[in-house]
Amino acid sequence: MATNEALDMVGQALRAGNYGKAISRMENYLAAWPEAQTAGKLAELREDYALMENYWRRGAQDPQREEMYGRLLQRMYVLWANVAHHERMKASPYQHSLYTRVRQAGRDWSLAAIRKEMEDFVSSVAMLQLEPENKRATKSSALYKDHQRRMNELFEYVLTSRQWTDTVGREFAQMLTSPTMDSMDQQLLTAAVTLAAMNQFDMAKFRTLTYVYRTSQDEAVRQRALVGWALTMSDDYRQVYPEQRAIVEELLRSEETCQELEELQIQLTYCMEEASSSRTIRKEIMPDLIANSSRMMSEEMAEKESDEERLEEVLHPELQEERMEKVEASMRRMMNMEKEGVDIFFEGFSQMKRYPFFYDISNWVVPFYMSHPDISQYLSKEEHRQMLHKVFGNNTFCNSDKYSFVIALDQVMHQLPQQMRDMVLRGEVAADELPGAEPSATQERRLYLMDLYRFFKLFPHRGELYNPFDATADEMGGCLLLAAELLGETPMEGCKMRVVRQLRRHNMGQAAERLLKTVAAEYRDVQYYLWTKNYAKALQLDAQNERAMQGMGRQAFDQGRYEEALQWFERLLAVHPEKAHAELYVAICLVQLERYEEALKLLYKLNYEQPEDDGVSRVMAWALTCQGRTEQAADIYERLTGGTEQKAEDLKNYGYCLWLKGDVDRAAEMLRQYRKGQEATDNEADWLDAEWLTKRGITPVEVNMMLELTDN
Repeated sequence: MATNEALDMVGQALRAGNYGKAISRMENYLAAWPEAQTAGKLAELREDYALMENYWRRGAQDPQREEMYGRLLQRMYVLWANVAHHERMKASPYQHSLYTRVRQAGRDWSLAAIRKEMEDFVSSVAMLQLEPENKRATKSSALYKDHQRRMNELFEYVLTSRQWTDTVGREFAQMLTSPTMDSMDQQLLTAAVTLAAMNQFDMAKFRTLTYVYRTSQDEAVRQRALVGWALTMSDDYRQVYPEQRAIVEELLRSEETCQELEELQIQLTYCMEEASSSRTIRKEIMPDLIANSSRMMSEEMAEKESDEERLEEVLHPELQEERMEKVEASMRRMMNMEKEGVDIFFEGFSQMKRYPFFYDISNWVVPFYMSHPDISQYLSKEEHRQMLHKVFGNNTFCNSDKYSFVIALDQVMHQLPQQMRDMVLRGEVAADELPGAEPSATQERRLYLMDLYRFFKLFPHRGELYNPFDATADEMGGCLLLAAELLGETPMEGCKMRVVRQLRRHNMGQAAERLLKTVAAEYRDVQYYLWTKNYAKALQLDAQNERAMQGMGRQAFDQGRYEEALQWFERLLAVHPEKAHAELYVAICLVQLERYEEALKLLYKLNYEQPEDDGVSRVMAWALTCQGRTEQAADIYERLTGGTEQKAEDLKNYGYCLWLKGDVDRAAEMLRQYRKGQEATDNEADWLDAEWLTKRGITPVEVNMMLELTDN
């Protein structure tokens, strides 16, 4: 058995909460892949379990047995998770390189040393103000360069860390909320803890993130912690760590937390819809924007226009205004998408993630600051710095895109016409034109999610990490938070239906259905039963609900219960007489019940009211065919099949009509065209409705002859 398969079996036992089976399976794993230290720890666990088991088998009552079993299960989980971590490091060349490099660097990784380094940095930055101006820049550059190197190493250390003890978790939580630490460092490390806990669930890391979320006074840190614990909570190991549920329930006592978690779920929906949004921008908005803005040149470029172009402007001065209006309309559409929550910048910046800056994994999620040593070379000009302050002051770009923008700025600026370059440097196209918002919890969270999304979609080694945005198996990947059992029967039940509506609006039907299955009974309203197609239950709550009655009728019709379907559609008409589509369904049911005169009476009325409705014409033609009035039916079918877009149903039914009319060759041609559009796997004996034809005088021999004729 492969190593990962053997370990997976241990994990399965742990997820089921079966401690004894987990031990046995871990022993099987070690028999094939011996490791002395792990074997020693496992022997201790086996011995502790044997003592508890013997005590139980003697019939002794122990009020602490459940608690003791739970502690043993958690110790077993930690042992297994660390072994799984070791195997993952070996299987992932990139993670293994990080793990090895930072641990062989000879650095003191004690928590006391880490805390001192981070606090010393804050003090050193403050002391820079006392330095002479001619020395300050040099010392500042050296200070930030050394700190960035150390923080990147710490990020990699945390990312590749094994299971934390509760003590380590508490001390880390204190560092991440301490006022003596730099906010940028706290944000970066919160992201590192999140990525580590995503790779392998760690209860101590989960507690750390929830503690930071509850107690941090820094909104940026707090929102990163929210994203962290929301994406790392684990239904899989709720048997091992039932306290997860207690922590979540305590968090959800706060209405603010419930609101933020709902907002987070909706923001994740927009993340998962990025491909569709980018396609809309690329195919619908940008072509119009580029085409209409190409003529709006600066005065510097005007002299390059051809005589024909200048003549066009003289003869048609309104064209420039129309182009401007179209450009503004395209921009408004894109800005409205951005305000709604769509990530409009992903595709534009995705090609700018290949710079060496993004070789360091921490740089994908580090907060933006202009003193970052890896971008200092691009910010030597004060005019660039001033312009960036204006552009970035709108909180429109995520940190990752800000770094990309800075690195690409010099090259972009050189390609702009001089007048436009001057406008950009003066900030005339920044603050008033670009959308923005005051820094808020919602905005902080949104920009951080954009950073994470870019990391998991574009980072070269993303395949070696757990990816919550991977939609291979599910359109919401690991981002459908509210479907978690840990959030079931909590105050979050109240927002599930709103989120389902959002998912359905964005055509995420699979995710919507998955979330609907988790809605608690007391929150199942009429809309819930309509979405789950339990129309009978919906009618119990609202006896005159239009969609429910229509649904009952459609279900009965699809199952061939036409009399029942007719009753439902007639009932729908009695309550909603204005619903013309219900009349059409009544007519279809009457045709299926061979009540042709009644059907045609209704169809003539509908055709008079809606002469352009092909659906009405189609049913009328079929009713006439069934009644034997083939001349009238043929006239209708001639029109229905005469267009460029022919419906297979019309071709087949017209073929039947012509056949009954005696025009065998034309009937065969229609049926032959029908067959061309059908799948080759269709059963040859079934595609002609022999029973229907026989009732109307077509013999079995003639059916066989038609089969042969259409084949040829």
